[in-house]
Amino acid sequence: MWNVWGGRARLCDGLTRREVLRIGGLSAFGLSLPHLLRGQAQAAASSRPLPVTSRARAKSCIVLFLMGGPPQHSLWDPKPDAPAEIRGEFAPITTSVPGLHLGELLPQTARQAQHICVLRAVSSGDNAHSSSGYYMLTGRPHTPTNFENANPGAPNDFPSLGGVVRAMNPTHGAVPPAVTLPHHIFNTNGSVWPGQDAGFLGRAVDPWLVNCLPSAEPFRIEGLSLPREIPALRMSRRQSLLAQFDQQRAAVLRSDLLTAFDADTRQAFDLLSSGRSAQAFRLDDEPPKIRDRYGRSPFGQSVLLSRRLVEAGVKLVQVNWYRSADEPMANPCWDSHTDEARRLRTALAPATDQAYSALLEDLAQRGLLDETLVVCMAEFGRSPRINAAAGRDHWGSVYSVALAGGGVRGGQAYGASDAIGGQPREGRVRPEELTATVFDCLGYRPETLVHDSLGRPLPISTGEPIAAIF
Repeated sequence: MWNVWGGRARLCDGLTRREVLRIGGLSAFGLSLPHLLRGQAQAAASSRPLPVTSRARAKSCIVLFLMGGPPQHSLWDPKPDAPAEIRGEFAPITTSVPGLHLGELLPQTARQAQHICVLRAVSSGDNAHSSSGYYMLTGRPHTPTNFENANPGAPNDFPSLGGVVRAMNPTHGAVPPAVTLPHHIFNTNGSVWPGQDAGFLGRAVDPWLVNCLPSAEPFRIEGLSLPREIPALRMSRRQSLLAQFDQQRAAVLRSDLLTAFDADTRQAFDLLSSGRSAQAFRLDDEPPKIRDRYGRSPFGQSVLLSRRLVEAGVKLVQVNWYRSADEPMANPCWDSHTDEARRLRTALAPATDQAYSALLEDLAQRGLLDETLVVCMAEFGRSPRINAAAGRDHWGSVYSVALAGGGVRGGQAYGASDAIGGQPREGRVRPEELTATVFDCLGYRPETLVHDSLGRPLPISTGEPIAAIF
Protein backbone atom coordinates (compact mmCIF):
# COMPACT_ATOMS: atom_id res chain seq x y z
CA MET A 1 0.00 0.00 0.00
CA TRP A 2 1.23 3.46 -0.90
CA ASN A 3 0.52 6.76 0.77
CA VAL A 4 1.44 10.08 -0.79
CA TRP A 5 1.73 13.02 1.58
CA GLY A 6 1.48 16.50 0.11
CA GLY A 7 4.57 18.33 1.25
CA ARG A 8 5.52 16.11 4.20
CA ALA A 9 4.44 13.43 6.59
CA ARG A 10 3.74 14.37 10.18
CA LEU A 11 6.92 14.86 12.18
CA CYS A 12 5.96 16.94 15.19
CA ASP A 13 3.52 19.41 13.69
CA GLY A 14 2.90 18.45 10.04
CA LEU A 15 -0.25 17.75 8.08
CA THR A 16 -1.91 14.38 8.45
CA ARG A 17 -2.99 12.34 5.49
CA ARG A 18 -6.63 13.03 6.34
CA GLU A 19 -5.92 16.76 6.08
CA VAL A 20 -4.25 16.30 2.70
CA LEU A 21 -6.63 13.89 0.98
CA ARG A 22 -10.07 14.52 2.48
CA ILE A 23 -12.86 13.23 0.24
CA GLY A 24 -16.04 15.23 -0.29
CA GLY A 25 -17.73 18.22 -1.87
CA LEU A 26 -18.04 18.72 -5.59
CA SER A 27 -14.69 17.34 -6.67
CA ALA A 28 -13.70 13.72 -6.97
CA PHE A 29 -11.16 14.14 -4.21
CA GLY A 30 -12.47 17.06 -2.18
CA LEU A 31 -11.07 20.57 -2.17
CA SER A 32 -8.38 19.92 0.40
CA LEU A 33 -5.62 19.21 -2.12
CA PRO A 34 -6.11 22.46 -4.07
CA HIS A 35 -6.35 24.22 -0.72
CA LEU A 36 -3.07 22.61 0.30
CA LEU A 37 -1.38 23.58 -2.95
CA ARG A 38 -2.62 27.13 -2.63
CA GLY A 39 -1.37 27.32 0.94
CA GLN A 40 2.00 26.05 -0.16
CA ALA A 41 2.24 28.67 -2.88
CA GLN A 42 1.31 31.46 -0.50
CA ALA A 43 3.79 30.30 2.11
CA ALA A 44 6.54 29.91 -0.46
CA ALA A 45 6.04 33.46 -1.70
CA SER A 46 7.35 34.86 1.57
CA SER A 47 10.49 32.71 1.68
CA ARG A 48 11.34 32.00 -1.95
CA PRO A 49 15.06 32.37 -2.65
CA LEU A 50 16.52 33.91 -5.75
CA PRO A 51 18.57 31.22 -7.52
CA VAL A 52 21.99 32.04 -8.90
CA THR A 53 22.64 29.37 -11.49
CA SER A 54 25.76 28.10 -13.16
CA ARG A 55 25.85 25.87 -16.19
CA ALA A 56 24.16 22.69 -15.04
CA ARG A 57 25.92 19.41 -15.70
CA ALA A 58 22.88 17.36 -14.69
CA LYS A 59 19.13 17.70 -15.00
CA SER A 60 18.44 15.54 -11.97
CA CYS A 61 19.99 13.79 -8.99
CA ILE A 62 19.25 10.49 -7.26
CA VAL A 63 20.50 10.12 -3.69
CA LEU A 64 20.68 6.57 -2.34
CA PHE A 65 20.95 6.87 1.44
CA LEU A 66 22.13 3.72 3.21
CA MET A 67 21.08 4.75 6.69
CA GLY A 68 22.95 3.17 9.54
CA GLY A 69 26.46 3.56 8.17
CA PRO A 70 27.98 1.00 5.76
CA PRO A 71 31.50 -0.29 6.51
CA GLN A 72 33.93 1.27 4.05
CA HIS A 73 36.36 -1.62 4.59
CA SER A 74 33.99 -4.22 3.14
CA LEU A 75 32.56 -2.17 0.28
CA TRP A 76 34.34 0.85 -1.20
CA ASP A 77 37.75 0.96 0.47
CA PRO A 78 39.15 -2.52 1.15
CA LYS A 79 42.35 -2.82 3.17
CA PRO A 80 43.81 -6.22 2.23
CA ASP A 81 47.20 -5.53 3.85
CA ALA A 82 45.77 -4.54 7.22
CA PRO A 83 45.56 -7.00 10.16
CA ALA A 84 42.59 -9.39 10.18
CA GLU A 85 40.74 -7.42 12.87
CA ILE A 86 40.85 -4.40 10.52
CA ARG A 87 40.35 -5.83 7.02
CA GLY A 88 37.58 -8.27 8.01
CA GLU A 89 36.78 -11.44 6.10
CA PHE A 90 35.97 -9.92 2.70
CA ALA A 91 38.67 -9.59 0.06
CA PRO A 92 39.01 -6.95 -2.66
CA ILE A 93 38.03 -7.78 -6.23
CA THR A 94 39.04 -6.32 -9.56
CA THR A 95 36.63 -4.08 -11.43
CA SER A 96 36.04 -2.93 -14.99
CA VAL A 97 38.73 -0.31 -14.35
CA PRO A 98 42.30 -1.60 -13.97
CA GLY A 99 43.74 -0.69 -10.59
CA LEU A 100 40.41 0.21 -8.98
CA HIS A 101 39.30 -2.40 -6.44
CA LEU A 102 36.07 -2.79 -4.49
CA GLY A 103 35.00 -5.28 -1.85
CA GLU A 104 33.93 -8.75 -2.96
CA LEU A 105 30.37 -8.04 -1.78
CA LEU A 106 29.89 -5.73 -4.79
CA PRO A 107 30.51 -7.95 -7.83
CA GLN A 108 27.80 -6.40 -10.02
CA THR A 109 28.82 -2.89 -9.03
CA ALA A 110 32.42 -3.74 -9.92
CA ARG A 111 31.29 -4.31 -13.51
CA GLN A 112 29.96 -0.73 -13.59
CA ALA A 113 33.09 0.84 -12.07
CA GLN A 114 33.80 2.78 -15.26
CA HIS A 115 30.90 5.04 -14.25
CA ILE A 116 31.83 5.43 -10.57
CA CYS A 117 33.96 7.91 -8.66
CA VAL A 118 34.59 6.77 -5.09
CA LEU A 119 35.29 9.53 -2.59
CA ARG A 120 37.40 7.63 -0.05
CA ALA A 121 38.13 10.39 2.44
CA VAL A 122 34.73 11.86 3.35
CA SER A 123 34.63 13.06 6.95
CA SER A 124 31.92 14.57 9.13
CA GLY A 125 33.82 14.14 12.40
CA ASP A 126 30.53 13.17 14.04
CA ASN A 127 29.78 9.69 15.42
CA ALA A 128 26.03 10.01 16.07
CA HIS A 129 23.45 8.89 13.51
CA SER A 130 21.14 11.88 13.88
CA SER A 131 23.65 14.72 14.01
CA SER A 132 26.05 13.32 11.42
CA GLY A 133 23.05 12.57 9.21
CA TYR A 134 21.94 16.18 9.52
CA TYR A 135 25.42 17.31 8.45
CA MET A 136 25.46 15.01 5.42
CA LEU A 137 21.95 15.95 4.27
CA THR A 138 22.30 19.71 4.72
CA GLY A 139 26.01 20.50 4.60
CA ARG A 140 25.74 22.20 7.99
CA PRO A 141 27.22 20.67 11.17
CA HIS A 142 24.72 19.91 13.88
CA THR A 143 24.75 21.91 17.12
CA PRO A 144 25.98 20.14 19.19
CA THR A 145 27.88 17.41 17.39
CA ASN A 146 27.66 13.75 18.46
CA PHE A 147 24.02 14.23 19.49
CA GLU A 148 21.95 11.07 19.12
CA ASN A 149 18.15 10.98 18.80
CA ALA A 150 18.13 14.65 17.80
CA ASN A 151 14.84 16.07 16.57
CA PRO A 152 14.08 18.59 13.81
CA GLY A 153 13.96 22.26 14.76
CA ALA A 154 16.05 25.34 15.42
CA PRO A 155 18.93 25.84 15.55
CA ASN A 156 19.35 22.73 13.40
CA ASP A 157 16.82 23.67 10.74
CA PHE A 158 18.88 24.25 7.61
CA PRO A 159 17.03 22.91 4.55
CA SER A 160 17.86 19.50 3.13
CA LEU A 161 19.10 18.94 -0.41
CA GLY A 162 15.52 18.28 -1.50
CA GLY A 163 14.21 21.34 0.33
CA VAL A 164 16.67 23.62 -1.44
CA VAL A 165 15.94 22.05 -4.83
CA ARG A 166 12.22 22.45 -4.35
CA ALA A 167 12.64 26.07 -3.25
CA MET A 168 14.66 26.74 -6.39
CA ASN A 169 11.86 25.33 -8.53
CA PRO A 170 8.59 26.78 -7.14
CA THR A 171 6.69 26.33 -10.44
CA HIS A 172 8.15 23.04 -11.56
CA GLY A 173 5.04 21.69 -13.29
CA ALA A 174 2.92 18.61 -12.82
CA VAL A 175 5.58 16.65 -10.93
CA PRO A 176 7.13 17.80 -7.64
CA PRO A 177 10.76 18.95 -7.92
CA ALA A 178 11.92 16.82 -4.96
CA VAL A 179 10.66 13.48 -3.67
CA THR A 180 11.76 11.30 -0.73
CA LEU A 181 10.84 7.62 -0.49
CA PRO A 182 9.95 5.09 0.90
CA HIS A 183 9.87 6.78 4.34
CA HIS A 184 11.70 9.26 6.50
CA ILE A 185 14.91 8.24 8.26
CA PHE A 186 14.31 7.48 11.92
CA ASN A 187 16.15 5.94 14.85
CA THR A 188 15.16 2.84 16.79
CA ASN A 189 13.30 4.95 19.36
CA GLY A 190 11.20 6.46 16.57
CA SER A 191 12.88 9.87 16.55
CA VAL A 192 13.08 11.37 13.07
CA TRP A 193 16.39 12.83 12.04
CA PRO A 194 16.70 16.57 11.46
CA GLY A 195 17.80 17.71 8.02
CA GLN A 196 15.14 15.92 5.98
CA ASP A 197 12.76 18.80 5.29
CA ALA A 198 12.93 22.40 4.09
CA GLY A 199 13.79 23.70 7.56
CA PHE A 200 13.55 27.47 7.87
CA LEU A 201 12.40 27.77 4.25
CA GLY A 202 9.01 26.55 5.44
CA ARG A 203 6.73 23.56 5.03
CA ALA A 204 5.64 24.83 1.62
CA VAL A 205 8.86 23.62 0.01
CA ASP A 206 9.40 20.37 1.89
CA PRO A 207 10.29 17.46 -0.41
CA TRP A 208 7.27 15.29 -1.14
CA LEU A 209 7.41 12.24 1.11
CA VAL A 210 6.08 9.02 -0.39
CA ASN A 211 5.48 6.45 2.34
CA CYS A 212 5.39 3.15 0.57
CA LEU A 213 6.43 -0.47 0.28
CA PRO A 214 7.44 -0.63 -3.41
CA SER A 215 7.84 -4.40 -3.42
CA ALA A 216 4.27 -5.00 -2.24
CA GLU A 217 1.70 -6.60 -4.51
CA PRO A 218 -0.81 -5.63 -5.74
CA PHE A 219 0.64 -2.29 -6.63
CA ARG A 220 -1.50 0.82 -6.18
CA ILE A 221 -0.75 4.41 -5.30
CA GLU A 222 -3.32 5.76 -2.93
CA GLY A 223 -3.76 9.48 -3.46
CA LEU A 224 -2.30 9.56 -6.97
CA SER A 225 -4.89 7.15 -8.34
CA LEU A 226 -8.62 7.63 -8.65
CA PRO A 227 -10.65 5.71 -6.08
CA ARG A 228 -11.99 2.52 -7.58
CA GLU A 229 -15.56 3.69 -7.12
CA ILE A 230 -14.86 6.81 -9.24
CA PRO A 231 -14.21 5.89 -12.90
CA ALA A 232 -12.41 8.30 -15.23
CA LEU A 233 -15.65 9.45 -16.89
CA ARG A 234 -17.14 10.35 -13.53
CA MET A 235 -13.94 12.19 -12.63
CA SER A 236 -14.16 14.18 -15.86
CA ARG A 237 -17.80 15.10 -15.18
CA ARG A 238 -16.97 16.26 -11.67
CA GLN A 239 -14.08 18.33 -12.99
CA SER A 240 -16.43 19.95 -15.51
CA LEU A 241 -19.02 20.64 -12.81
CA LEU A 242 -16.41 22.22 -10.57
CA ALA A 243 -15.22 24.40 -13.47
CA GLN A 244 -18.79 25.60 -14.07
CA PHE A 245 -19.18 26.42 -10.40
CA ASP A 246 -15.94 28.39 -10.40
CA GLN A 247 -16.98 30.31 -13.53
CA GLN A 248 -20.20 31.41 -11.86
CA ARG A 249 -18.42 32.38 -8.70
CA ALA A 250 -15.74 34.24 -10.67
CA ALA A 251 -18.37 36.61 -11.98
CA VAL A 252 -18.93 37.79 -8.42
CA LEU A 253 -15.57 37.19 -6.77
CA ARG A 254 -12.91 38.35 -9.18
CA SER A 255 -9.64 38.44 -7.29
CA ASP A 256 -6.07 37.21 -7.39
CA LEU A 257 -6.93 34.64 -4.75
CA LEU A 258 -9.60 33.11 -6.98
CA THR A 259 -7.13 32.99 -9.87
CA ALA A 260 -4.67 31.20 -7.65
CA PHE A 261 -7.41 28.83 -6.51
CA ASP A 262 -8.23 27.93 -10.12
CA ALA A 263 -4.57 27.23 -10.89
CA ASP A 264 -4.17 25.09 -7.79
CA THR A 265 -7.35 23.17 -8.61
CA ARG A 266 -6.07 22.42 -12.10
CA GLN A 267 -2.75 21.24 -10.66
CA ALA A 268 -4.55 18.96 -8.24
CA PHE A 269 -6.64 17.46 -11.04
CA ASP A 270 -3.48 16.97 -13.09
CA LEU A 271 -1.82 15.14 -10.23
CA LEU A 272 -4.75 12.82 -9.63
CA SER A 273 -5.85 12.05 -13.18
CA SER A 274 -3.64 11.44 -16.20
CA GLY A 275 -0.62 13.53 -15.23
CA ARG A 276 3.00 12.52 -15.41
CA SER A 277 3.10 12.04 -11.64
CA ALA A 278 0.61 9.19 -11.69
CA GLN A 279 2.37 7.52 -14.62
CA ALA A 280 5.77 7.79 -12.97
CA PHE A 281 4.56 5.80 -9.97
CA ARG A 282 3.21 2.91 -12.02
CA LEU A 283 5.90 0.34 -11.38
CA ASP A 284 3.62 -2.31 -12.83
CA ASP A 285 4.26 -0.75 -16.24
CA GLU A 286 7.88 -1.89 -16.03
CA PRO A 287 8.71 -5.20 -17.76
CA PRO A 288 9.19 -8.03 -15.23
CA LYS A 289 12.75 -8.43 -16.51
CA ILE A 290 13.62 -4.88 -15.48
CA ARG A 291 11.98 -5.23 -12.08
CA ASP A 292 13.91 -8.44 -11.53
CA ARG A 293 17.17 -6.75 -12.57
CA TYR A 294 16.76 -4.15 -9.80
CA GLY A 295 15.69 -6.85 -7.36
CA ARG A 296 12.27 -7.34 -5.83
CA SER A 297 13.48 -6.07 -2.47
CA PRO A 298 11.97 -2.85 -1.05
CA PHE A 299 15.25 -1.06 -1.75
CA GLY A 300 15.52 -2.41 -5.28
CA GLN A 301 12.01 -1.38 -6.26
CA SER A 302 12.50 2.02 -4.62
CA VAL A 303 15.61 2.57 -6.72
CA LEU A 304 13.69 1.58 -9.86
CA LEU A 305 10.98 4.04 -8.89
CA SER A 306 13.61 6.77 -8.59
CA ARG A 307 14.59 6.21 -12.22
CA ARG A 308 10.97 6.54 -13.30
CA LEU A 309 10.60 9.75 -11.32
CA VAL A 310 13.62 11.47 -12.87
CA GLU A 311 12.37 10.39 -16.28
CA ALA A 312 9.11 12.16 -15.44
CA GLY A 313 10.96 15.36 -14.55
CA VAL A 314 11.61 15.18 -10.80
CA LYS A 315 14.91 16.95 -10.13
CA LEU A 316 15.97 15.25 -6.91
CA VAL A 317 14.88 11.87 -5.57
CA GLN A 318 16.18 10.60 -2.25
CA VAL A 319 15.81 6.85 -1.71
CA ASN A 320 16.30 5.85 1.91
CA TRP A 321 17.21 2.30 2.84
CA TYR A 322 13.97 0.55 3.76
CA ARG A 323 13.62 -0.01 7.50
CA SER A 324 11.09 -2.75 8.16
CA ALA A 325 9.21 -3.34 11.39
CA ASP A 326 11.14 -6.53 12.08
CA GLU A 327 14.68 -5.12 11.86
CA PRO A 328 16.96 -6.68 14.50
CA MET A 329 17.40 -4.42 17.51
CA ALA A 330 21.13 -5.06 17.81
CA ASN A 331 22.02 -4.22 14.20
CA PRO A 332 19.13 -2.57 12.31
CA CYS A 333 19.64 -1.47 8.72
CA TRP A 334 23.36 -0.79 8.16
CA ASP A 335 24.07 -0.18 11.86
CA SER A 336 26.13 -3.35 12.17
CA HIS A 337 27.43 -3.27 15.74
CA THR A 338 27.16 -7.06 15.91
CA ASP A 339 27.60 -9.98 13.52
CA GLU A 340 28.54 -7.63 10.70
CA ALA A 341 29.82 -10.17 8.19
CA ARG A 342 26.63 -12.25 8.22
CA ARG A 343 24.39 -9.16 7.98
CA LEU A 344 26.40 -7.86 5.05
CA ARG A 345 26.41 -11.16 3.23
CA THR A 346 22.73 -12.05 3.69
CA ALA A 347 20.69 -8.88 4.18
CA LEU A 348 22.52 -5.73 3.12
CA ALA A 349 25.09 -6.04 0.36
CA PRO A 350 23.19 -8.24 -2.15
CA ALA A 351 20.19 -5.91 -2.45
CA THR A 352 22.42 -2.85 -2.64
CA ASP A 353 24.79 -4.34 -5.19
CA GLN A 354 21.92 -5.45 -7.39
CA ALA A 355 19.90 -2.23 -7.24
CA TYR A 356 22.80 0.21 -7.51
CA SER A 357 24.45 -1.58 -10.43
CA ALA A 358 21.08 -1.93 -12.18
CA LEU A 359 20.44 1.81 -11.85
CA LEU A 360 23.79 2.76 -13.38
CA GLU A 361 23.42 0.22 -16.16
CA ASP A 362 19.81 1.22 -16.88
CA LEU A 363 20.52 4.97 -16.93
CA ALA A 364 23.52 4.43 -19.21
CA GLN A 365 21.53 2.31 -21.65
CA ARG A 366 18.76 4.92 -21.76
CA GLY A 367 21.21 7.74 -22.36
CA LEU A 368 20.30 9.33 -19.02
CA LEU A 369 23.43 8.81 -16.95
CA ASP A 370 25.24 11.88 -18.27
CA GLU A 371 22.33 14.05 -17.14
CA THR A 372 21.62 12.26 -13.84
CA LEU A 373 23.94 12.53 -10.85
CA VAL A 374 23.75 9.41 -8.66
CA VAL A 375 25.02 9.73 -5.08
CA CYS A 376 25.35 6.66 -2.87
CA MET A 377 25.98 7.86 0.68
CA ALA A 378 25.20 7.48 4.37
CA GLU A 379 25.59 9.45 7.58
CA PHE A 380 29.03 7.98 8.36
CA GLY A 381 31.10 4.79 8.11
CA ARG A 382 32.27 2.12 10.54
CA SER A 383 35.20 1.88 12.90
CA PRO A 384 38.45 0.35 11.64
CA ARG A 385 38.69 -2.33 14.29
CA ILE A 386 36.10 -5.11 14.55
CA ASN A 387 34.67 -5.14 18.06
CA ALA A 388 34.13 -8.03 20.49
CA ALA A 389 30.62 -8.62 19.08
CA ALA A 390 32.00 -9.19 15.56
CA GLY A 391 30.73 -5.82 14.40
CA ARG A 392 31.98 -2.31 13.80
CA ASP A 393 30.90 0.85 15.55
CA HIS A 394 30.03 4.40 14.44
CA TRP A 395 32.81 6.23 12.64
CA GLY A 396 32.56 9.77 11.31
CA SER A 397 36.30 10.34 10.91
CA VAL A 398 36.55 8.84 7.43
CA TYR A 399 34.25 6.89 5.11
CA SER A 400 33.32 6.59 1.45
CA VAL A 401 30.68 8.08 -0.85
CA ALA A 402 30.18 6.93 -4.45
CA LEU A 403 29.24 9.35 -7.24
CA ALA A 404 28.30 8.53 -10.81
CA GLY A 405 26.86 10.31 -13.83
CA GLY A 406 26.06 13.98 -14.10
CA GLY A 407 29.44 14.82 -15.63
CA VAL A 408 31.45 13.03 -12.93
CA ARG A 409 34.51 11.27 -14.37
CA GLY A 410 34.03 7.60 -13.62
CA GLY A 411 36.60 4.91 -13.02
CA GLN A 412 38.47 6.74 -10.28
CA ALA A 413 38.97 7.03 -6.55
CA TYR A 414 39.30 10.55 -5.18
CA GLY A 415 41.09 10.95 -1.88
CA ALA A 416 42.38 8.17 0.31
CA SER A 417 42.13 6.94 3.87
CA ASP A 418 45.08 5.76 5.91
CA ALA A 419 46.36 2.17 6.07
CA ILE A 420 43.56 1.03 8.39
CA GLY A 421 40.71 3.12 6.97
CA GLY A 422 40.50 5.18 10.13
CA GLN A 423 41.51 8.73 9.13
CA PRO A 424 41.75 10.76 5.91
CA ARG A 425 45.19 10.59 4.32
CA GLU A 426 44.58 12.90 1.39
CA GLY A 427 41.74 14.54 -0.48
CA ARG A 428 39.45 14.94 2.53
CA VAL A 429 35.86 15.88 1.62
CA ARG A 430 33.61 17.60 4.13
CA PRO A 431 29.81 17.30 3.85
CA GLU A 432 29.55 20.94 2.77
CA GLU A 433 31.81 20.18 -0.18
CA LEU A 434 29.59 17.28 -1.13
CA THR A 435 26.42 19.40 -1.01
CA ALA A 436 28.19 22.15 -2.97
CA THR A 437 29.08 19.56 -5.62
CA VAL A 438 25.48 18.34 -5.87
CA PHE A 439 24.09 21.87 -6.13
CA ASP A 440 26.70 22.98 -8.66
CA CYS A 441 26.04 19.90 -10.74
CA LEU A 442 22.34 20.79 -10.84
CA GLY A 443 23.13 24.39 -11.80
CA TYR A 444 22.81 26.12 -8.42
CA ARG A 445 25.92 27.97 -7.34
CA PRO A 446 26.80 27.23 -3.69
CA GLU A 447 26.83 30.95 -2.90
CA THR A 448 23.16 31.26 -3.85
CA LEU A 449 21.46 32.95 -0.90
CA VAL A 450 18.41 31.85 1.04
CA HIS A 451 16.99 33.64 4.07
CA ASP A 452 16.33 32.07 7.44
CA SER A 453 13.38 32.81 9.71
CA LEU A 454 15.12 35.98 10.98
CA GLY A 455 15.72 37.22 7.46
CA ARG A 456 19.45 36.56 7.52
CA PRO A 457 21.00 35.70 4.13
CA LEU A 458 22.75 32.34 4.07
CA PRO A 459 24.43 30.51 1.17
CA ILE A 460 22.92 27.17 0.26
CA SER A 461 26.36 25.65 0.84
CA THR A 462 29.51 26.94 2.50
CA GLY A 463 31.68 24.46 0.60
CA GLU A 464 33.33 24.45 -2.81
CA PRO A 465 32.48 21.90 -5.51
CA ILE A 466 35.00 19.10 -5.94
CA ALA A 467 36.25 20.30 -9.32
CA ALA A 468 38.86 17.55 -9.72
CA ILE A 469 36.28 14.77 -10.14
CA PHE A 470 34.64 16.24 -13.27
